[in-house]
Amino acid sequence: MRRIRLATARPALFGAMLALALLLFVPLRLILGLAGVGDAGLTARAAVGSVWAGQLRDARFGDVALGDLDAHLSPWPLVLGRARIELDSHADTPALALHGAVGVSRSGVRADDLTATIAPGRLFAPLPVTALALDAVSVRFDDGTCTAAEGRIRATLAGDFAGVALPQSLSGAIRCEGKALLIPLASQAGAEHVDLRIEGDSNYRATVTLQPADPAALSRLAALGFVEGAGGYTLSVEGRF
Repeated sequence: MRRIRLATARPALFGAMLALALLLFVPLRLILGLAGVGDAGLTARAAVGSVWAGQLRDARFGDVALGDLDAHLSPWPLVLGRARIELDSHADTPALALHGAVGVSRSGVRADDLTATIAPGRLFAPLPVTALALDAVSVRFDDGTCTAAEGRIRATLAGDFAGVALPQSLSGAIRCEGKALLIPLASQAGAEHVDLRIEGDSNYRATVTLQPADPAALSRLAALGFVEGAGGYTLSVEGRF
């Protein structure tokens, strides 16, 4: 039997195998740094493991804690020049739930099909929002402009605020408005609502509007900085992720 001799020289074959090994075991933290995921607002105390089977420990989006997340790079968007990181809540953090992906390209950032239950931190301060539920949320920013947004968000509230009884939740469907992402959350009765606008540079502005039925609450709201307007008493808070 005649043997078939490989034409590939040993140095070339060794180089190809080495390149493949490096690709398979490249650290997740290296790819995240190169892709600029941190500039999009997603940070972590540590990124461990390979790019195909890694973990983000104590992940955060701005002030919003996401817990430990399993993370891996999706290979096909790389062909289009975009880094897409698939995210799932780690099994050791059952109190938080998150599934979806974030993507970064030369022209912008995006979040794809995010479904999550997370703690919002001080994002909606001074309202006592204890949890945010995201339902199939997708957002895309191109060159700093919101170009696509869909999905729903529900905010769970606890207790009252300045003597004003609050509903159990506020909810709404997200959309682009001008260059910003608009998250309009309202109670079922419509007496309480929050408009959260997020710009492409990670600045945000939250406008809280309350319509208290108790006249005694009006002075307390005014003392906290609320201003009377046509739709009720309004307070605007600005910040940055």
